[in-house]
Amino acid sequence: MNTAARMIPATRVVQGRPPKKTFAWVPAFIIFQLLCQLALIVGDIGWARVIVRIAAFGASLLLVFGLRGRGSGYPAAKPAIAALAAVGICIFHPETRSLMAGVAQVALYLAVLGPVFWVPRLTSIDLAMLRRAVMVLWAFHTASAALGVLQVYRPGTFQPPVSAVVESKGKGYVESLKITTASGERVFRPMGLTDVPGGASISGLYAVLLGVGFFLTRKQPLALAASLGSIGLGVMTLYLSQVRALVVMTGIALVAVAAVLLFRRDVKRLSMLMVGVVGVVVAGYLAAVNMAGAAVAQRMASLVASKPGQVYYDNRGRFLEDALTKTLPRAPMGEGLGHWGMTSSYFGGSAPQTKNIWVEIQWAGWIVDGGAPFLLLYLATLAVALWTGWGIARSRPPSAEAADLPFWGAIVLAYSIGATALTFSYPIFLSQSGMEFWLLNATLFAAARHARLSAAAARG
Repeated sequence: MNTAARMIPATRVVQGRPPKKTFAWVPAFIIFQLLCQLALIVGDIGWARVIVRIAAFGASLLLVFGLRGRGSGYPAAKPAIAALAAVGICIFHPETRSLMAGVAQVALYLAVLGPVFWVPRLTSIDLAMLRRAVMVLWAFHTASAALGVLQVYRPGTFQPPVSAVVESKGKGYVESLKITTASGERVFRPMGLTDVPGGASISGLYAVLLGVGFFLTRKQPLALAASLGSIGLGVMTLYLSQVRALVVMTGIALVAVAAVLLFRRDVKRLSMLMVGVVGVVVAGYLAAVNMAGAAVAQRMASLVASKPGQVYYDNRGRFLEDALTKTLPRAPMGEGLGHWGMTSSYFGGSAPQTKNIWVEIQWAGWIVDGGAPFLLLYLATLAVALWTGWGIARSRPPSAEAADLPFWGAIVLAYSIGATALTFSYPIFLSQSGMEFWLLNATLFAAARHARLSAAAARG
């Protein structure tokens, strides 16, 4: 029995009866999330903004408690439950800001982890469903990346309203979110289909990585051209956005894809990656430099201005050091809930005795909210997810119909490695990006389970 088969619990298969077709919950959930994101850029929606943000996470909670199914559990579900229990206890921490804020923070963690629980219940998720989900994400983020490039190429023409939260931080801060183009104009960093300058960088990551997936699994000339175009737009957006953490994350993900292909001795795809994709990445960088001149070159050069460890420490490493050497020893069981992030803004209240804690990286957020137990249990959950993805990526496909499954496992694994690395720079697992992380990993697991069980049923 191969690695992937050992990691996928058995599910009862009725001989000669294919899994019952059900509503395409995964693509529908992704579309709903993207619609919520689009709703934030239509203009000033006032109080409805809070409703839209809550709805994006509330949908995940509804599916956790309302969606039924008989599929086997995802391996990361057990440590996820333990992690939620650890942070749930902190609702009663004496420093928790308020009961409402504490419950809201735990609910947010549950919503982000939600796909871990509801996706594997669906026994009808197959490789085609995984591709469909990836296609929706790829199409949206490619469009967002393209719009981000146009926002720099034609300043002011395609720019959505800037978030009121960003504007409230003052003129100096808003001005710092602009870059100077090669023509000398000051423009916001690409927002794409978001309302935050630089927000298109997330779309750049997806456009590159998912574009690589389609480039290496499609044979039609038009599909190959579209994939390369997506990668090029994603690279340009990443460089123009100047969010160095996401540039590094993308690089880590691409190296991870190459490493898995090398392990599998997939010479053909590895050659395509090295020649086609690397060429487009270089071309995208040159195009971005041509549009924004020294602003791009100088920003990227700062990544290699000194040793990598020193570069990280000067930018985000101090926050990690403070979290591990100051916050954790002072509050090994956490500092209570509701002191940072969305829950602090929406449910924290304004009492003068309450404290706000500045959290820049995910590790600090885990320590503040639940201390050492929560930190270790969430890291264990991530480790199980990565190990499960590795098992699928390295295994042989169970049937000819699932020939591309291991490769999509490599793409999801590469994304997951990059996202895990991003925890050192950004609190990703209290955001929609964190929810997409768990959605992709749980969908990959469900598709691999379906492929194995279908192959077993076909063999009789």
